[in-house]
Amino acid sequence: MNGSLSRRTFLAGLTAAPALNVLDLFAQQAAKSNFLKEIDARYYKHLDHKQTQCLVCPLNCILQPGQTCFCRTRRNHDGTLLSHAYNNPCTLSIDPIEKLPLAHFLPGESTLSLAVGGCNLRCLYCQNWQQSQVKPEELKTFDLPREKAVEGAAKKEVRILAYTYTEPVAFYEYARDVSVLAKEKGLKNVVATALFINPDPLRELCKTTDAFAVALKGFDEKFYEKVLGSDLKPVLRGLEVIREEKTWLEIVTLVVPGYNDDLAKIKEMTGWIAKNLGTKVPLHFGRFVPEYRLKDLPRTPVETLEKCRQIALDAGLEHVLIFNVSPHEGNNTRCARCKKEVIQRLGFKTIESHHTKGVCDYCKTRLPGVWEWK
Repeated sequence: MNGSLSRRTFLAGLTAAPALNVLDLFAQQAAKSNFLKEIDARYYKHLDHKQTQCLVCPLNCILQPGQTCFCRTRRNHDGTLLSHAYNNPCTLSIDPIEKLPLAHFLPGESTLSLAVGGCNLRCLYCQNWQQSQVKPEELKTFDLPREKAVEGAAKKEVRILAYTYTEPVAFYEYARDVSVLAKEKGLKNVVATALFINPDPLRELCKTTDAFAVALKGFDEKFYEKVLGSDLKPVLRGLEVIREEKTWLEIVTLVVPGYNDDLAKIKEMTGWIAKNLGTKVPLHFGRFVPEYRLKDLPRTPVETLEKCRQIALDAGLEHVLIFNVSPHEGNNTRCARCKKEVIQRLGFKTIESHHTKGVCDYCKTRLPGVWEWK
């Protein structure tokens, strides 16, 4: 791959062509339809007059009968909150684990990636808005119960289930139930999320999740409110919860020109990460490509990404990477001690590897991460 490659480019056609590559996994489930199964939401409470309050994310939506949550996936059915995002993924794809992105979690493995329509954010630059900004029942979907998802992955010798592309918080019940069965069958689960979720459902999800790729989209409450339609503080608390639960974590920040590229804020953010999460958490800075409602913006200058990376390294973070720009030395993983490249990548593809089960071949320093299947 030469030049920059946007996440949007990676996503192009995933709800069509790449799905065809996995048709043999799911046989009768391959034909898409407007499939809909309703299931009780896991986190909500009943209120007076048949109202319900959803407790999955910090919005804590209070709904009258017939109303739908902000995420578009949960609806008050006569006093019972039901999820419409269950057994009906709009996207199925087999991807490299590095695509989430996860650079220090079983590199070289493949994932079966699942996504269901809906999202509890309103990012103006959403890279997958055709699926995330509509109700699940408005999309062509697969009828895919959790048993079929896990069996299909195993048949294809894919050992990791990934909940990604749209927001897994919006299809929490489905992601949770699939991940429980996958765990029972000896598979692993990884989640790519903006982490706008309440602590209790997050802690439950941590029990079956082996790694998170969390989009920390900026470090400014005004940015979160104006551009994402959400709040920053719950995300920071969520990151602390993942650390408390000792689940592997990598952080992702897409740098948007004029919105979250203030280098003083980047310094503040990386300092917070180092202090509250530790210096060994990998941080990925990504190049923004104009999309959705911010199509008039320019692409992020590579120089800006390099400055962000240097600020993070100066803050003490040991592993800071760059994505959506390839080739670039920021795609590679370096040993924090000897500074030599232990994994050389071209985009998502590993070109050379100089570690043995996570131990640097040059200086024998153990790299942070998950390197062996256990």
